[in-house]
Amino acid sequence: MIVLGIEATAHTLGIGILKDKEIAANVRKVYKAREGIHPREASQHHANNIKQALREAFENASVSIEDVDLIVFSQGPGLGPCLRVAATAARALALYYDKEILGVNHCLAHIEIGRFTENCKNPVVLYVSGGNTQILTLEKGKYRILGETMDIGIGNALDKLARELGLGYPGGPIIEKLAKKGRKLLDIPYTVKGMDVSFSGIVTKSLNLAKNNKIEDVAFSFQEVAFSMLTEVTERAVAHCNKQEVLLCGGVGVNNRLKEMLRIMCEDRGIKFYVPKDEYLCDNGAMIAVLGYLQYKAGYRQKIGETKIRQRWRIDEVEVRWNI
Repeated sequence: MIVLGIEATAHTLGIGILKDKEIAANVRKVYKAREGIHPREASQHHANNIKQALREAFENASVSIEDVDLIVFSQGPGLGPCLRVAATAARALALYYDKEILGVNHCLAHIEIGRFTENCKNPVVLYVSGGNTQILTLEKGKYRILGETMDIGIGNALDKLARELGLGYPGGPIIEKLAKKGRKLLDIPYTVKGMDVSFSGIVTKSLNLAKNNKIEDVAFSFQEVAFSMLTEVTERAVAHCNKQEVLLCGGVGVNNRLKEMLRIMCEDRGIKFYVPKDEYLCDNGAMIAVLGYLQYKAGYRQKIGETKIRQRWRIDEVEVRWNI
């Protein structure tokens, strides 16, 4: 079976192809801005690049659109203008070439490609991206949110900190690079409330500290505190659910310090830690193709009239039948 996946929820246009249960192509075209994502500009970028991205993906996979059995797209959540690019392209291809179509949840796709590539079974999941920060696990046919951010996602927090300090965008890689040179742990509030976390306050405190401290120490302190918070709630979820695996997914997962903290925690508990390759942590089309394949095999079907975008589609609304 050959599955075409189209991802467009924010800054990345991704085209992935799954061929006989193997990822045969994973093309990414990233919209780059100086200060953050402008939805209409990002959507225009995706519209301008989708033909070339499709062409590259088909060439990499050595297939054509006629060979495709199923077209899958990111139906939500995400930025409306960007989501519409993926949905429109998927509908046009499905109608013109008479192919089946399926819209999938972007957040769930991040988890499932991690499980798919790393072969983990039933982990506690730490999902960290620009707009999302959640601790989840699969129970009774749905991914249950055990904890999440109370305000902004960790990725947006990193972007805001870097932007306000005039460091550029995206903020994550910049903060990580500076943090490696930091030596002093500054007094930043550690904000964990039950199983939930909050980042807006520590961004504000970090910006105030930057007025009288080295920027490297601010970056180091922000990372240490924010990632310690995430590691703590992940470990608490592991203990509560008695799980033996932890899976890290989402774009912020490329941060090596976060990986290190989680790996140490898992080693101390004697459990397994999984994290996919960086290309599968960031938004990509392969993850959309993988989730679409799993759902299709489990009996999920959609008509064209059911493919409207869902900007606020929460992951715990999706029924999971393929892991039963």
